[in-house]
Amino acid sequence: MALLLRFVLLCGVADFTRSLSITTPEQMIEKAKGETAYLPCKFTLGPEDQGPLDIEWLLSPADNQKVDQVIILYSGDKIYDDYYQDLKGRVHFTSTDLKSGDASINVTNLQLSDIGTYQCKVKKAPGVGNKKIQLTVLVKPSGIRCYIDGSEEIGSDFKLKCEPKEGSLPLRYEWQKLSNSQKLPTSWLPEMTSPVISVKNATTEYSGTYSCTVKNRVGSDQCLLRLDVVPPSNRAGTIAGAVIGTLLALVLIGLIIFCCHKKRREEKYEKEVHHDIREDVPPPKSRTSTARSYLGSNHSSLGSMSPSNMEGYSKTQYNQVPSEDFERDPQSVTLPTAKFKHTHETDGLTVV
Repeated sequence: MALLLRFVLLCGVADFTRSLSITTPEQMIEKAKGETAYLPCKFTLGPEDQGPLDIEWLLSPADNQKVDQVIILYSGDKIYDDYYQDLKGRVHFTSTDLKSGDASINVTNLQLSDIGTYQCKVKKAPGVGNKKIQLTVLVKPSGIRCYIDGSEEIGSDFKLKCEPKEGSLPLRYEWQKLSNSQKLPTSWLPEMTSPVISVKNATTEYSGTYSCTVKNRVGSDQCLLRLDVVPPSNRAGTIAGAVIGTLLALVLIGLIIFCCHKKRREEKYEKEVHHDIREDVPPPKSRTSTARSYLGSNHSSLGSMSPSNMEGYSKTQYNQVPSEDFERDPQSVTLPTAKFKHTHETDGLTVV
């Protein structure tokens, strides 16, 4: 009875080993952002697996709120790789002959959104098999910045800082002195693997070039820092110079504003005066009106003339009248007849 039972078990194991089986073990893979991840999935077929070959890769995102996504499929001797938009064009089978037993894939240009559990399913009826691979995408340390926080003076306290712009945790820090005496102060040793070194009562021996290296499981980056510990500066003189410079700058700005304002006022005044003068100027007189006013003034002056100088005056004055009007119309001017009467021997003549 025992021999019969053992025979049945051996036959069952033989049948099991002849069916479809995925030989790749489940595993966890860590890769850096931007790199390519190789996800293996190799299988063997049994003689009874006679159905069509179907291969399917699924992604279970790290965010449990999302359902499993088909990212690539092989069915009916055709490949379909446009199921998942986030991985479209970045996931490919590594083998050109999937029937040979290699269903492995490459995921290129890895992104943080690619983190999750990938499942390889192979089916060839009646055989079915699947394996899971955990993919983690990490960010290499990059953009490392080294700087000094504080005054680099003898006897002062300051800090040496090392800060990466990006990098997946956990991060490891390593400080080194590259120049002068490469021996580090003993007080710094506990902080040589931290992002900040606190310097107390600085001396000139601390001067030199330092490097800070930041590492994680997928990469590293480095920055350099130059430290020069110098004697204390004359702070009072520096402050006084800064105050005087500021005051001079304010005075100069004030003078510029005053000159500009004064110039604008002068330009405005000139425009107003010019405008007033143009409004007050009377229109020019014509020659005819000028001649008439000239004759009128002569008529008024005749009343004060005596008969003795009347003749001489009229000849002299009328000869000075503009000739243009008289040449055109010599008869247009008629002098009134002067009438005289004696009032008294001592009195003058009065024109009536």
